[in-house]
Amino acid sequence: MKRLALLAIALSFAPAAHADIIHKIQSSIQLTVDGAASQASRIGSTLSTSGNNVTLGTAPTLGSLTPASAIGYTPGDWSVTTAGDAFSYSESFIEGDATPSATTVTSGVTPTLPMLGNTTTSSGGVAGTLAGTIASDSAMTLTAGGAGTTAIGQIVTELTVK
Repeated sequence: MKRLALLAIALSFAPAAHADIIHKIQSSIQLTVDGAASQASRIGSTLSTSGNNVTLGTAPTLGSLTPASAIGYTPGDWSVTTAGDAFSYSESFIEGDATPSATTVTSGVTPTLPMLGNTTTSSGGVAGTLAGTIASDSAMTLTAGGAGTTAIGQIVTELTVK
């Protein structure tokens, strides 16, 4: 009994314990719907000719480039120089893109996308049923949306004792 009394007296003189306890809960949900995109690059017009044992009558020509119209092409007029001898002739033309009109954006939407010689187009996402919630008990619910959507949820709990 004396030991217990001595222990009680010793503990009564001990300083009180003091600890800082910090508890943090951070939660977030990120819902993303991809936008439509188009990247278009114009290609230029090219004209090339070559020949052997041919005579140029009228040279091939390219037209003039004007807004919203292609350049145009008139083929050349050639004849064999020495009849009976071997000859070769080649003429090629690639029609380049017309000068497109400016692209406009109205309420975040481009009504028409340019179609040029080199075009890559991606369709936009569809939100559909895309949704996310975090309840007060940290229960998370993420609902998948349509194509081109992303749902990311995160809960971080931190406990610090000093």
